[in-house]
Amino acid sequence: MSINLIVPGIGNSSSQHWQSLWEKQFPDNFSRIEQEVWDTPTCSDWIETIEKAVCRHDVSEVILIAPSLGCVAVNHWAKRFGTPIKGALLVAPSDCEAATYTFDTKGFAPIPLDKLSFKSVVVASTNDYYVSFERAKHFAESWGSELVNIGAKDHINADAGFGEWQEGLEFLKKLN
Repeated sequence: MSINLIVPGIGNSSSQHWQSLWEKQFPDNFSRIEQEVWDTPTCSDWIETIEKAVCRHDVSEVILIAPSLGCVAVNHWAKRFGTPIKGALLVAPSDCEAATYTFDTKGFAPIPLDKLSFKSVVVASTNDYYVSFERAKHFAESWGSELVNIGAKDHINADAGFGEWQEGLEFLKKLN
């Protein structure tokens, strides 16, 4: 059985975000990786926390579920540690190299473009403010990920109207 670890993006996630709702709905199947600093993150700190959380489990059963900046963190983590997990669901990857990305983050750029050593799915919207669809497509191709285009759905978060996001649970099944 897969171990689903959620890697939220900057600011963590509200109680109405699909990740939080998945945790509440399926408490035995989803758990969040808690970072010490959510609002002004440092990449090296985040990826060390990811590695510690992943290594508490049978790594061959771990699936990372990452939205936004969490996608970038997962790719930095994979490049540095190379831990052989089962897969990753990468949703609405933030382009922290773009002019539109104005959050106070350290060490996330440049975004790694190395092929991931595990199965991955990138879910992207065609009108996401934090990443152009072309850039999301480039990430997916570079990372060796399957790309899922969900149309014009903004940043795939609670503000964009995503609640329980049943469709996302279906995308997760691609990794099992």
